[in-house]
Amino acid sequence: MQVILRVAEWRDAERLNTALRHLSSELNDEHIAQAADLEQVGWSDVPGFRAVLAETDKVVGVALYSPVFSTTRGCAGIFVSDLWAAPEERGKRLAERLLRAALEDGGELWGANFIKLSVYADSPDARRFYDRLGFEPLQGQNDLILNEAGCVALRGEE
Repeated sequence: MQVILRVAEWRDAERLNTALRHLSSELNDEHIAQAADLEQVGWSDVPGFRAVLAETDKVVGVALYSPVFSTTRGCAGIFVSDLWAAPEERGKRLAERLLRAALEDGGELWGANFIKLSVYADSPDARRFYDRLGFEPLQGQNDLILNEAGCVALRGEE
């Protein structure tokens, strides 16, 4: 069956969330997001992300990404926060096609010229995939996050 890629629309929020829930499950991550959360952030007046869906008669892959700007590169890029291909589609270059489609969409919207992402240290298969595509570790950098409680404190909203 042919796999079709397209940019997700508001009506896809439930299907998008289901695909992202599969990814979370495979990574043993907690999945808190609901379709309504995706609708609110992804299809607001100023969308917080875009997504490309891969479909047959069901969703078999997704790339979720947002714009990022690098002063050291002097250009925009995309940050891919989630990339998933259904087990039956792995080894068929679907994830590569999803990244290409996300980069093309990001290029049209934001002039994106690079992709940034994080890979779990305990995901050697994913790391080999990214290495094969030419991704490189950012030397001297560590991913950091300020959680919701930290953001509340930073805003002085305690």
